[in-house]
Amino acid sequence: MKIQDILGGTKVIPVVVIKDISDTIPTLEALRDGGINCAEITFRTSCAYEAIKLATSTFKDMLIGAGTVININQAQSAVNAGAKFIVSPGLCDEVADFCIKNDIPYLPGCVTPTEIMKAMSYGITTVKFFPAGTYGGLNAIKSLSAAFPSVNFVPTGGVDINNINEYLAFNKIFAIGGSFMMKGDTKNNCKELIKVLNS
Repeated sequence: MKIQDILGGTKVIPVVVIKDISDTIPTLEALRDGGINCAEITFRTSCAYEAIKLATSTFKDMLIGAGTVININQAQSAVNAGAKFIVSPGLCDEVADFCIKNDIPYLPGCVTPTEIMKAMSYGITTVKFFPAGTYGGLNAIKSLSAAFPSVNFVPTGGVDINNINEYLAFNKIFAIGGSFMMKGDTKNNCKELIKVLNS
């Protein structure tokens, strides 16, 4: 299964950091009520497994994945908790192998031609471009797309409500990821984001 198969028309993947398990339900409710039905819960905190498990069991109508997955143990934990997709800041061979064997969409971070070619060797044709702002943003993605016309990108880091439509206007941008909508009033931020996307 490829990332396209599960994300479908989703254009925004919120990067969600849950620091306390009690924040899980109100955070996911804010996203859903704001019009975004997807979340990438990161493995940056000690309660990530519990947060993903709670999220997937409580919000069955939402697409919940795991982010910042940097090793096989985290990938296994995430899938056991119910994560429907896996995102990494870079490309991990063990995680790629695990996801392929278990038919779990994997979105590895790739910013160089060598990394993209490695992803392609696994049959991966959609990659995370992170941190996008640091590695040249949209111009870099356009340059890479010329060499890899079959690859789609999910830029994360440096993409926000002010430039999201510029990114999404390029046909090789599959979706964007970010935490910008999580700062402040998440529900209202998401509503504003939806307005921008529909403008």
